[in-house]
Amino acid sequence: MPETLNCPLCGMNNVYPDGDNHVCADCGHEWPLKGESLADEVAMVVRDVNGNVLNNGDTVTVIKDLKVKGSSIPLKQGSVIRNIRLVDGDDEHIEGHSDKIKGLVLKVCFLKRV
Repeated sequence: MPETLNCPLCGMNNVYPDGDNHVCADCGHEWPLKGESLADEVAMVVRDVNGNVLNNGDTVTVIKDLKVKGSSIPLKQGSVIRNIRLVDGDDEHIEGHSDKIKGLVLKVCFLKRV
């Protein structure tokens, strides 16, 4: 039995294939048959604790003391993380280096943009 497909925009199941796309008869939304979802079409946005958009190369500060796994040195409040890198496909984490600890992966809920 074929599985029913719901429209990613309106959620209705009145969907039919048309060429290389699925089409929702209720709202008119079209998306590729290849299985790409609407979430793949929307660009990922990473935000800090205050809601500011973070980009590769930004500088952020830590808003509270954090224990670092694999290190006896904690990351203190106010520590600066320069030249951050966004993690592909993950809007909750960034990669970066502090002055004392290299190779950090940090949650954005503990960071604010400078």
